[in-house]
Amino acid sequence: MSSSVTYTATLEIHRETVEYLSALLTARRTELGTRSGTRALSPFDHAVLVLRWFLDGTRIRQLAADNTISRSTAYDYLHEGIDVLAAQASDLAAALAEAKATESGHLNLDGTVIRTDRISTPGPNGADLWWSGKHKHHGGNIQVLSDPSGFPLWTSHVRPGREHDTTCAKAVEGLLPLLERAAAETGHLTLTDLGYENLSPAIRTPVKKPKNAQLTDEQKAYNQVIRGVHAIAERANSLLKTTFKALRRVSLDPWRIGAIVAAALVILRLEHGRHT
Repeated sequence: MSSSVTYTATLEIHRETVEYLSALLTARRTELGTRSGTRALSPFDHAVLVLRWFLDGTRIRQLAADNTISRSTAYDYLHEGIDVLAAQASDLAAALAEAKATESGHLNLDGTVIRTDRISTPGPNGADLWWSGKHKHHGGNIQVLSDPSGFPLWTSHVRPGREHDTTCAKAVEGLLPLLERAAAETGHLTLTDLGYENLSPAIRTPVKKPKNAQLTDEQKAYNQVIRGVHAIAERANSLLKTTFKALRRVSLDPWRIGAIVAAALVILRLEHGRHT
């Protein structure tokens, strides 16, 4: 007598999102010249597998068992799904154009560390490459640009968790010049926290308390305004991590975190009717 239990589950996502990913996977198979009937899963079932991993953080072992495929095949399907979704993510220029079109008063830039349980990797001067001293765990740093409502517009590639937000922002090719151009052309300044101090004239941060001195009343009022308006940027990071359990702890290669987050953003925008 079998000791296993079979049950029915519902994936909390719009069917249109599944069909969108299924169409991308179908196009990918056509591009590769994959013959009909040679894959273990149909494009639709493949899409469901990928979305289960993103939304519910379902283990590869379970996805493989549920679809009667090997774990290595499940990993292949997952990475293929991540890649076709990430390829649909807007680049920074497109995100800024979207902000301009919606007449956003400002932009928010914030870093978030996506936890990873991969083993430590030696970095510069013997430091642990993926260890975030601030967060006290391993992870990858992702820069997130959001609109005034705190909805994410763009996410960066991943940088090792040991790097500070300023270093990570500098490492993103074209980020600072494009933010400065947006500020010059549309007046869209980018609000950040003190981690980005003196990084760019397009960025506004709170005033840092001087050594052995106090902030003036004007500086304190300025800081209250900046912090109050920028605080909504935390919603962007929260939307990504609360919507997708896979972003709470990534067990894949940490260098894949950038593509994973970009793919998650595409799904999020589809679910909110904001994908173009």
